[in-house]
Amino acid sequence: MLVKICGLDTVANVRAAVAAGADAVGVVMSPGSPRDRTAAEATALLAAATEAAAEAGRTVDTVLVVSTMPAAEAARTAVAVGASVVQLHGRYDADDVAAARAVGPRVWRATSLRDEPSPRVGARGEEVLLLDAPVPGSGERWDTTGLAALGLDGPWLLAGGLSPANVAAAVREVRPGGVDVSSGVEAARGVKDPDLVRAFVAHARAAAAG
Repeated sequence: MLVKICGLDTVANVRAAVAAGADAVGVVMSPGSPRDRTAAEATALLAAATEAAAEAGRTVDTVLVVSTMPAAEAARTAVAVGASVVQLHGRYDADDVAAARAVGPRVWRATSLRDEPSPRVGARGEEVLLLDAPVPGSGERWDTTGLAALGLDGPWLLAGGLSPANVAAAVREVRPGGVDVSSGVEAARGVKDPDLVRAFVAHARAAAAG
């Protein structure tokens, strides 16, 4: 069970996410998002994640999340800010994924069932597929009924409206390879709450092990 905490805002909260046991931490560079960060901020946040993981004797995936930036530019930016992964969130096609991969970072891709009713992991060349709500970052829980029946094969993450209160039920129902959360662990829009982060990681892991 891979657990990703996304939209991180401060070095303290990055360190809290790593200490809680998160496998991946995400920083957003998307104009208009309450979680949008500058390149300088992203660099500091991702460096803090790498340092915290090294101190704990492990590694974490550091993810730069973009939604409007051209794919090749996003990949170059990911390299520049020290991200190990670039996550293309939205309507990026196979050519976009290939353009990002040619630059160097690993490529994850996020979509929704509204945009892809029958998604397949790796169909556009991505390493990991993330299934999100139709309105990403909104905190809205979406209807995952029947998602397990799609028979998704390969590394994929469930996102969209998850929180410490519902992640265990979602994991038991859908059995994803991992989960991703942003607004569900916030004290206010764009502001992470370390206690909620710890609870989310613990509940996701417990459900996966049960």
